[in-house]
Amino acid sequence: MLTKKEQRLRRSRQTRIRIAQQGVARLTVNRTNLHIYANVISDDGSRVLASASTAEADVRKSLGGASGKGGNAAAAQIVGKRIAEKAKAAGVEKVAFDRAGFAYHGRVKALADAAREAGLQF
Repeated sequence: MLTKKEQRLRRSRQTRIRIAQQGVARLTVNRTNLHIYANVISDDGSRVLASASTAEADVRKSLGGASGKGGNAAAAQIVGKRIAEKAKAAGVEKVAFDRAGFAYHGRVKALADAAREAGLQF
């Protein structure tokens, strides 16, 4: 019997293989109960070109308070917009969306939609 985490990682494996064949940078998402993280990783997988998360100090300020509510869709939208801006600054326009086995729903979907609106193509 696989644990919940093992099931998610198993789902993510096939996606990663497919993205590697495309030869484009990938936008990965990781979500925890408290935070959501996004990274743009180069096409060869060697470098992180841009990153954004609800754990960053200025994002937490905009969420309100020192603790900051990073575990909701509104926070995911802020991170999505921020990762798109940082990726464009790093010269990345086109990415493949790697949801890392998480369901395309809720926070993951909010992050993806906000990144698309801010000009990232995927």
